[in-house]
Amino acid sequence: MATTNNYITVAYKLYVSDNEDIEDDLVEEASAEHPFQFISNLGCVLPAFEKELDPLKEGDTFDFVIPCKDAYGDFEDELMFDVPKSTFFLNGKFDEEHIFEGNVIPLQGEDGNRFNGTVIEVKEDAVTIDLNHPRAGQDLHFVGKVITHREATNDEVTGMIRMLSGEGCGCGCHDCGGDCGEGCGCGDDDCDCGENHHHHDGCGCGHCH
Repeated sequence: MATTNNYITVAYKLYVSDNEDIEDDLVEEASAEHPFQFISNLGCVLPAFEKELDPLKEGDTFDFVIPCKDAYGDFEDELMFDVPKSTFFLNGKFDEEHIFEGNVIPLQGEDGNRFNGTVIEVKEDAVTIDLNHPRAGQDLHFVGKVITHREATNDEVTGMIRMLSGEGCGCGCHDCGGDCGEGCGCGDDDCDCGENHHHHDGCGCGHCH
Protein backbone atom coordinates (compact mmCIF):
# COMPACT_ATOMS: atom_id res chain seq x y z
CA MET A 1 0.00 0.00 0.00
CA ALA A 2 1.45 3.36 -1.06
CA THR A 3 2.27 5.92 1.61
CA THR A 4 0.08 9.02 1.52
CA ASN A 5 1.70 12.41 2.03
CA ASN A 6 -0.79 14.68 3.74
CA TYR A 7 -0.59 18.48 3.83
CA ILE A 8 -1.46 19.48 7.39
CA THR A 9 -1.75 22.89 9.02
CA VAL A 10 -2.45 23.37 12.71
CA ALA A 11 -3.01 26.20 15.13
CA TYR A 12 -1.50 25.33 18.48
CA LYS A 13 -0.10 26.46 21.79
CA LEU A 14 2.98 24.76 23.16
CA TYR A 15 3.48 24.51 26.90
CA VAL A 16 6.56 23.21 28.70
CA SER A 17 7.50 22.91 32.35
CA ASP A 18 10.76 22.59 34.22
CA ASN A 19 10.96 20.26 37.18
CA GLU A 20 10.66 23.18 39.58
CA ASP A 21 7.62 24.71 37.87
CA ILE A 22 4.14 23.97 39.19
CA GLU A 23 2.39 25.24 36.08
CA ASP A 24 3.30 24.85 32.43
CA ASP A 25 4.66 27.91 30.63
CA LEU A 26 3.37 28.95 27.21
CA VAL A 27 6.50 29.12 25.05
CA GLU A 28 5.19 29.09 21.50
CA GLU A 29 1.99 29.72 19.58
CA ALA A 30 0.87 29.29 15.97
CA SER A 31 -2.40 31.05 15.15
CA ALA A 32 -5.12 29.95 12.73
CA GLU A 33 -4.14 32.89 10.50
CA HIS A 34 -0.50 31.79 10.44
CA PRO A 35 -0.60 28.05 11.21
CA PHE A 36 2.27 25.62 11.48
CA GLN A 37 2.43 23.62 8.24
CA PHE A 38 4.07 20.34 7.27
CA ILE A 39 3.74 17.33 4.98
CA SER A 40 3.43 13.92 6.60
CA ASN A 41 5.62 10.88 5.93
CA LEU A 42 8.62 12.92 4.85
CA GLY A 43 10.42 13.01 8.20
CA CYS A 44 10.14 16.78 8.53
CA VAL A 45 8.59 16.87 12.01
CA LEU A 46 8.99 14.90 15.21
CA PRO A 47 7.61 11.38 14.63
CA ALA A 48 5.53 11.60 17.82
CA PHE A 49 4.06 14.94 16.68
CA GLU A 50 3.11 13.50 13.29
CA LYS A 51 1.71 10.32 14.85
CA GLU A 52 -0.75 12.39 16.89
CA LEU A 53 -1.85 14.66 14.03
CA ASP A 54 -1.86 12.57 10.86
CA PRO A 55 -5.00 10.55 11.77
CA LEU A 56 -7.02 13.70 12.59
CA LYS A 57 -9.41 15.57 10.30
CA GLU A 58 -9.98 19.25 9.58
CA GLY A 59 -11.66 20.90 12.55
CA ASP A 60 -10.49 18.29 15.06
CA THR A 61 -8.96 19.58 18.29
CA PHE A 62 -6.01 17.99 20.06
CA ASP A 63 -4.36 18.00 23.46
CA PHE A 64 -1.34 15.75 23.89
CA VAL A 65 2.04 15.56 25.58
CA ILE A 66 5.24 14.35 23.92
CA PRO A 67 7.59 13.15 26.66
CA CYS A 68 11.17 14.32 26.59
CA LYS A 69 12.48 10.95 25.40
CA ASP A 70 10.26 11.11 22.31
CA ALA A 71 10.96 14.79 21.65
CA TYR A 72 14.50 16.20 21.87
CA GLY A 73 15.96 13.97 24.56
CA ASP A 74 17.71 14.86 27.79
CA PHE A 75 19.97 17.88 28.16
CA GLU A 76 23.60 16.81 27.70
CA ASP A 77 26.40 18.84 29.29
CA GLU A 78 28.92 17.41 26.81
CA LEU A 79 27.15 19.32 24.01
CA MET A 80 28.42 22.63 25.43
CA PHE A 81 31.57 23.90 23.71
CA ASP A 82 33.89 26.89 23.74
CA VAL A 83 34.61 27.90 20.14
CA PRO A 84 37.44 30.35 19.34
CA LYS A 85 36.04 33.83 18.91
CA SER A 86 38.02 34.19 15.68
CA THR A 87 35.64 31.64 14.12
CA PHE A 88 32.95 34.32 14.07
CA PHE A 89 34.92 37.10 12.39
CA LEU A 90 33.61 38.50 9.11
CA ASN A 91 35.82 40.83 7.10
CA GLY A 92 38.16 41.14 10.06
CA LYS A 93 35.45 42.07 12.59
CA PHE A 94 33.54 39.99 15.15
CA ASP A 95 29.99 39.25 13.92
CA GLU A 96 28.13 41.05 16.73
CA GLU A 97 24.97 41.20 14.63
CA HIS A 98 24.45 37.43 14.89
CA ILE A 99 26.70 36.24 17.72
CA PHE A 100 25.05 37.36 20.93
CA GLU A 101 23.74 35.61 24.03
CA GLY A 102 20.59 33.60 23.39
CA ASN A 103 20.74 33.65 19.59
CA VAL A 104 20.42 30.39 17.66
CA ILE A 105 22.93 30.22 14.82
CA PRO A 106 23.66 27.78 11.97
CA LEU A 107 27.09 26.11 12.19
CA GLN A 108 29.10 23.77 10.01
CA GLY A 109 31.70 21.21 11.01
CA GLU A 110 34.81 20.14 9.15
CA ASP A 111 32.91 17.20 7.68
CA GLY A 112 30.34 19.55 6.14
CA ASN A 113 27.55 18.66 8.56
CA ARG A 114 25.30 21.59 9.38
CA PHE A 115 23.61 22.04 12.71
CA ASN A 116 22.25 24.70 15.06
CA GLY A 117 23.85 26.06 18.20
CA THR A 118 22.66 28.50 20.85
CA VAL A 119 25.07 31.23 21.95
CA ILE A 120 25.36 30.95 25.72
CA GLU A 121 28.15 33.43 26.42
CA VAL A 122 30.53 35.67 24.48
CA LYS A 123 33.89 35.68 26.27
CA GLU A 124 37.07 37.61 25.59
CA ASP A 125 38.61 34.92 23.38
CA ALA A 126 35.84 32.36 22.90
CA VAL A 127 32.13 31.88 22.41
CA THR A 128 30.27 29.25 24.45
CA ILE A 129 27.91 27.31 22.19
CA ASP A 130 25.19 24.89 23.30
CA LEU A 131 24.31 22.22 20.73
CA ASN A 132 21.40 20.84 22.74
CA HIS A 133 18.06 21.55 21.15
CA PRO A 134 16.40 24.50 22.95
CA ARG A 135 13.67 22.09 24.11
CA ALA A 136 16.04 19.35 25.27
CA GLY A 137 15.04 17.98 28.65
CA GLN A 138 11.45 19.18 28.33
CA ASP A 139 8.11 17.43 27.86
CA LEU A 140 6.11 19.15 25.11
CA HIS A 141 2.41 19.81 25.71
CA PHE A 142 0.54 20.75 22.53
CA VAL A 143 -3.02 22.07 22.56
CA GLY A 144 -4.69 23.17 19.33
CA LYS A 145 -6.84 22.56 16.28
CA VAL A 146 -6.35 21.10 12.81
CA ILE A 147 -6.95 23.83 10.20
CA THR A 148 -6.16 21.90 7.02
CA HIS A 149 -5.77 18.18 6.40
CA ARG A 150 -5.67 16.98 2.81
CA GLU A 151 -3.49 15.00 0.46
CA ALA A 152 -0.43 16.99 -0.56
CA THR A 153 0.08 17.93 -4.20
CA ASN A 154 3.10 16.70 -6.14
CA ASP A 155 4.52 20.24 -6.18
CA GLU A 156 4.21 20.54 -2.41
CA VAL A 157 5.93 17.20 -1.84
CA THR A 158 8.69 18.06 -4.30
CA GLY A 159 9.21 21.46 -2.69
CA MET A 160 9.51 19.94 0.76
CA ILE A 161 11.93 17.24 -0.42
CA ARG A 162 14.04 19.96 -2.06
CA MET A 163 14.13 21.88 1.20
CA LEU A 164 15.01 18.83 3.28
CA SER A 165 17.88 18.00 0.93
CA GLY A 166 19.27 21.50 1.43
CA GLU A 167 18.61 22.82 -2.06
CA GLY A 168 16.36 25.59 -0.79
CA CYS A 169 18.48 26.69 2.13
CA GLY A 170 21.00 29.52 2.06
CA CYS A 171 22.48 28.80 5.46
CA GLY A 172 25.52 31.04 5.64
CA CYS A 173 26.86 28.69 8.29
CA HIS A 174 29.91 29.48 10.39
CA ASP A 175 32.64 26.85 10.25
CA CYS A 176 33.25 25.72 13.82
CA GLY A 177 36.25 23.63 12.89
CA GLY A 178 34.65 20.30 13.69
CA ASP A 179 34.69 20.88 17.46
CA CYS A 180 30.94 21.25 17.71
CA GLY A 181 29.88 17.66 17.24
CA GLU A 182 27.08 16.61 14.93
CA GLY A 183 23.58 17.92 14.49
CA CYS A 184 20.65 17.73 12.11
CA GLY A 185 19.19 20.34 9.84
CA CYS A 186 20.50 23.74 8.96
CA GLY A 187 17.99 25.81 10.86
CA ASP A 188 18.12 28.84 8.60
CA ASP A 189 14.93 30.87 8.35
CA ASP A 190 15.38 31.36 4.60
CA CYS A 191 14.27 27.87 3.64
CA ASP A 192 12.23 27.54 0.51
CA CYS A 193 9.80 24.96 1.75
CA GLY A 194 7.45 24.88 -1.15
CA GLU A 195 4.12 26.53 -1.70
CA ASN A 196 2.45 28.23 1.26
CA HIS A 197 4.88 27.01 3.92
CA HIS A 198 5.67 29.19 6.91
CA HIS A 199 8.02 27.90 9.60
CA HIS A 200 7.79 28.85 13.23
CA ASP A 201 10.37 28.07 15.89
CA GLY A 202 8.21 24.99 15.86
CA CYS A 203 9.01 22.13 18.15
CA GLY A 204 6.99 20.01 15.79
CA CYS A 205 9.45 20.82 13.06
CA GLY A 206 12.70 18.93 13.25
CA HIS A 207 14.53 20.76 10.49
CA CYS A 208 13.69 24.45 10.50
CA HIS A 209 13.40 25.61 14.07
